[in-house]
Amino acid sequence: AWSLAEPYVRQLGLTLWDVLFVKEGASWYLRYIIDKEGGVTIEDCEALSRAVNDPLDEADFIQQAYYLEVSSPGLCRELKRPEHFAAMAGRPVRVLLIRPRGGEREFTGLLSGYDGQTVVIGTQDGELSFAKGEIASVTLCDDQEEMDESIINMGGQEENG
Repeated sequence: AWSLAEPYVRQLGLTLWDVLFVKEGASWYLRYIIDKEGGVTIEDCEALSRAVNDPLDEADFIQQAYYLEVSSPGLCRELKRPEHFAAMAGRPVRVLLIRPRGGEREFTGLLSGYDGQTVVIGTQDGELSFAKGEIASVTLCDDQEEMDESIINMGGQEENG
């Protein structure tokens, strides 16, 4: 699904952020998540949907019936691929861990590094590193005030713990 859509995405001046094939209830969804400088419009979503619809039908590599959806990654987008981390360097992120570290599962800070195995964020107390295997998700924080408060709370909890 990714390689099929990529030429159309580039032709439309978009970036392919992610491709998901998920089941929700009884229905399957093929979701193309697109991005572009300045933000994605509904017209961008419609243009890609029209462009890939027939090629997807012709390729016929998905056996069950599904709905095609095209959308923006949104403000709280999840960072999954190396290019996501590179594009969002220096931006506020939220790291959710699979298991707590020091009693906490959620950490926020500015994304300062990613080498494919480790995510590094900068907080008011310094840098924190997280191995890829301990991370449930990394998402862009859309609320600077919430991030600032979270960093302050995290710092306070670390000092008291």
